[in-house]
Amino acid sequence: MAKIESDIVETGKPAEKMHGFLSNFNNFESLMPEQITNWQSTEDKCTFTIKGMATIGMRIAEKTPHSKIHIVSDGKVPFEFTLDVLLTEIDANNCKGQLLMNADVNPFMAAMVTGPLRNFLNLLVKKMKEVPV
Repeated sequence: MAKIESDIVETGKPAEKMHGFLSNFNNFESLMPEQITNWQSTEDKCTFTIKGMATIGMRIAEKTPHSKIHIVSDGKVPFEFTLDVLLTEIDANNCKGQLLMNADVNPFMAAMVTGPLRNFLNLLVKKMKEVPV
């Protein structure tokens, strides 16, 4: 199991509004970098392709109001994983955001995927500052 953590970023947005936005996969497409193609989503499921790599499916499994969204891998994926969106309120108009991924990969694969996945998570968490809420 590989545990991958993004940076912690101040969003400049209220935790309640960030949670509402990120609780709907239809909103996630705007956070994705250009190497993501074939985006398809409903409110609680999505699939996409990472250019030159794999197709990924995800499903929102659990929501803790204003603080956490627990996402699990869904469908045919190269490896099972969980992804937690963590929001920590700073004040009424600002929160911190972080992404935590647990990927079920062997140590050899972990060495290969940890860097690229951390970069991907950091891209997503930095885009939280741009969320239109």
